[in-house]
Amino acid sequence: MDLQSEPEVIDLGGRTVIPGFIDTHNHILAYAQLLDFVNCSSPLNKNIEDILQAIKAKIDLTKEGEWVQGFGYDDTMLEEKRHLTREELDRFAPNHPVAIAHISGHLAVVNSKALSLAGLEDNVEDPDAGYYGRDENGKLNGVLFESAAMQPVMNVLPVASKEQMIAQLGRAAKHYLAQGITTNTDAAVGMLGDPEKEIQVHTEAARQGINPMRSRLMIMHNLLQKGMRFEDYTAEELDKELIDKSNENVRLDSAKLFQDGSIQAFTAALREPYYSGSKEKAKIFQKQDAFNKEILNLHERGFRIAVHGNGDRAIESILDAYAYAIKEAPRKEHKHRIEHVQTAMTKDIKRMEELDVAGSFFINHVYYWGERHAKIFLGPDRASRMNPLAEAVEHNLLFTLHSDCPVTPISPLFSIWAAVNRCTTEGNILGPEQRIDVITALKSMTIYGARLNFDEDNSGSIEVGKRADFVLLDKDPTVIDPIKIKDISVEETWIGGNQVYKQEID
Repeated sequence: MDLQSEPEVIDLGGRTVIPGFIDTHNHILAYAQLLDFVNCSSPLNKNIEDILQAIKAKIDLTKEGEWVQGFGYDDTMLEEKRHLTREELDRFAPNHPVAIAHISGHLAVVNSKALSLAGLEDNVEDPDAGYYGRDENGKLNGVLFESAAMQPVMNVLPVASKEQMIAQLGRAAKHYLAQGITTNTDAAVGMLGDPEKEIQVHTEAARQGINPMRSRLMIMHNLLQKGMRFEDYTAEELDKELIDKSNENVRLDSAKLFQDGSIQAFTAALREPYYSGSKEKAKIFQKQDAFNKEILNLHERGFRIAVHGNGDRAIESILDAYAYAIKEAPRKEHKHRIEHVQTAMTKDIKRMEELDVAGSFFINHVYYWGERHAKIFLGPDRASRMNPLAEAVEHNLLFTLHSDCPVTPISPLFSIWAAVNRCTTEGNILGPEQRIDVITALKSMTIYGARLNFDEDNSGSIEVGKRADFVLLDKDPTVIDPIKIKDISVEETWIGGNQVYKQEID
């Protein structure tokens, strides 16, 4: 916008204008693809038979031998309280390979045809960072835990063309814009099987205006290792390449690693055993010495680093690695991140403050899984302090909230509502002492996100000289009853002074 030109004056008619929302962790490319898959989520599907019937309906429309894919099943919300099995899928799909992703994104269930195409037999050994589900006779039951176990199936899934993926991304972007998101971070570029194509999809969709959002990319760490596409790149060089290819609308966020899995899959690494009677704690994904060395290498190359850490044992390991890197190669304003921070204890939050490590909290978890964490996975004490935002405020952490879409629906206003109220699906308040106020929650998805993106001089607040990225709401979230924040409507979204979304009125 030319600051010397005559400004345009728009009468908002009593509506509320706020800075555009910044979602710092989701998986928009994965979400874009899932829009064409069978919806196996609950409460849409009450039991396993409901899911099987939904899969059958898709099979009836699919040529024999072609893949059928579903997403979103949650064993803890099904009447049977268990995973589907290959045998159940085989009943309806003996001649179609079938793969259904779990809502957590950390496991999947497949049928026998899919296992055969992937070359997985009963004698296969478990990978280091995952495992294969087995029946009482030791045979594969079709459940694959973590990406290492899912990879053989992912290697034989049908691959969309670049043009198809760009179109899919454009459709998904419209959903994000309707929620008021102006800057968005894809949190694991390279996870879908063809990293080069994924980057091209992001940069070309940005250059063509198909995705008008400002995009940040977390690049999977393996792509930065020796022998891989970006082995010799510094963070500055990779950032410049993304900027040049996208007309400055795509930038590097960080190098992305995983150090544990999902609480719902019993693969999050905890200090104490899971609550459900299992003595399992789950292991960290990488041994500490090797993990430390990789973190140091990325740190020395100038990368901001983002590591997935759900369990408190994994969070401890991540902080150990960050401390090692910072000691070996001191660097100010690194803004290294921990993703999710679900079960951080007070000592972990204090250590994050000491090391100046930021947190991106998966607050939606409190609503969607809080009750089950209290009753099944973590027990009431640990569940009540999930996503300890009040402690993050107390210890002056830079933090943001995120949806982890498609794990939960994309909606910054819902995340703000969850942080302020901490309501569960059953209407209970889980850990009221960890609630934060509305203004702080709003900042966590605007100006705090801009700071996390090293972009506070350009975005995150409405000021002269900053980009005109803003959202119009039908109600003021700082005035209405906090329990109603999630019901506020986004009426318009503007990026760079251009209207990119307007709510259709019936």
